[in-house]
Amino acid sequence: MSSGHPIPAPARRSVLRGSLAAASAALALPALGAAAPAFARSGRPRAAWGVQAGDVTAHSGLVWVRSDRPARMVVETSATESFRNPTRWHGPLLGPGTDFTGTTRLRGLPPGEQIHYRVLLADPDDPRRTGEPVPGTFRTAPVRRGGGVRFVWSGDIAGQGWGINPDLGGFRVFDEMRRLDPDFFLCSGDTVYADGPIPSSVTLPDGRVWRNITTEEKSKVAESLAEFRGAFRYNLLDSNLREFNAQVPSIVQWDDHEVLNNWYPGEILDDARYTVKNVDVLAARSRRAFSEYFPISTLGPRRRNDGRVYRVLRHGPLLDVFVLDMRTYRNANSPGLQTDDPVGILGAEQTAWLKRELSRSRAVWKVIASDMPVGLVVTDGRENIEAVAQGDPGRPLGRELQIADVLRHIKHRRITGTVWLTADVHHTSAQHYDPSRAAFTDFAPFWEFVTGPLAAGGFPAVRLDGTFGPERPFLKAPTRANVSPAEAPQLFGEVEIDGGSGELTVRLREEGDAVLFTKVLQPGRVGQ
Repeated sequence: MSSGHPIPAPARRSVLRGSLAAASAALALPALGAAAPAFARSGRPRAAWGVQAGDVTAHSGLVWVRSDRPARMVVETSATESFRNPTRWHGPLLGPGTDFTGTTRLRGLPPGEQIHYRVLLADPDDPRRTGEPVPGTFRTAPVRRGGGVRFVWSGDIAGQGWGINPDLGGFRVFDEMRRLDPDFFLCSGDTVYADGPIPSSVTLPDGRVWRNITTEEKSKVAESLAEFRGAFRYNLLDSNLREFNAQVPSIVQWDDHEVLNNWYPGEILDDARYTVKNVDVLAARSRRAFSEYFPISTLGPRRRNDGRVYRVLRHGPLLDVFVLDMRTYRNANSPGLQTDDPVGILGAEQTAWLKRELSRSRAVWKVIASDMPVGLVVTDGRENIEAVAQGDPGRPLGRELQIADVLRHIKHRRITGTVWLTADVHHTSAQHYDPSRAAFTDFAPFWEFVTGPLAAGGFPAVRLDGTFGPERPFLKAPTRANVSPAEAPQLFGEVEIDGGSGELTVRLREEGDAVLFTKVLQPGRVGQ
């Protein structure tokens, strides 16, 4: 059905969009599949892969770029697009050690303001020789409730062999999300499919031929660092994504396909496609490439942290986003029937962190960005469980014990306004969890919303597990596996928090400007 919700086209960005289009035309990408030259001898440095901003707060943000040769990264910021009297930020030297990528942290920014930035790449031997500036913009978080917050979320990009199809205009859903003018994009994992080669063409069930842009790195599963870097670089060949990145800052988490399907620490592969069988080796290479290709505040060579993906992003008084990592610290996939499971899916340290930070939060809404669903039964093979729920509707077992501990903590500490957002299962649905329907009752009711994919195959719905009493008032899913983006609209979600009432509205959307389901939640409640 039609959404009835107007797509804003704010004047403050109209000029920027024109400059982005001009920059895109001027900075044609290198030949598909070609690696950036390590030491170019002529010309000026070029940033043909666009710019990104990430982990934006009220006073700070990260800006990312990739050069085609060694260069010094410089960022200029301004309150207007004229860039009169800009503030200049000197970033890192970009070289082969980071695949010519780099991130610069901007500090001391004014809150609740539109920040215009442009990235210049300077010749390390002659700083006066700079390439064409590449513009971008983002809004810092407010320190007052003001006009509210709007963001979009989804995941699952270039999966199941469905890559960038020039006949369809590439990843068009990113253009649709950009036109909603969100404050940020929460990417819920499976940002790439390192284990999913992209073929040149696929014949669809109706006889049509799907054509992909292809690259050398995406012709096989990723094993080497260069191949993982190529997997992350592949998506940036799409102009829709590059323009989206230049306008909408991101909060990025990872799941399994950044490495390979359903992986867990310590796993040894029995897969003929891989010569590297140790998953920990593959995961380390992927994490390095992941940190090079996304602006993430807890990752990167210059970050003062422990290199973790889980973190909390505070977006003013209305919203805190708790980004989970359900991949790095989990135990081995199993039937999930343990009566004691201290490691679980989060690990003990991350669980303690989540409980502590939820207790400290004073935001009206606490979004728990979970890379896997709570009550949907996601399997790994015939016997093992990949996510949390294992299909037994009784008392918590296995990884459910850890989630029960978090839910119990939320209830007993009377933590209000928790909402769980996820992707992973390649369909969209809304689940309401209530102790009156559950085997485990020591928790407050809550909502979980699922969306995706953004650019991957659609899959049938998975069943619910009754342990936490889920009810599914909305579901949209294909009836067969791996339905292509040419056959089914891609999916994402939108969250809007009203600055006056504090109401949080979730819209599950599909490509084509359609809203499939809407739910309005009231602030100040322990359970909904």
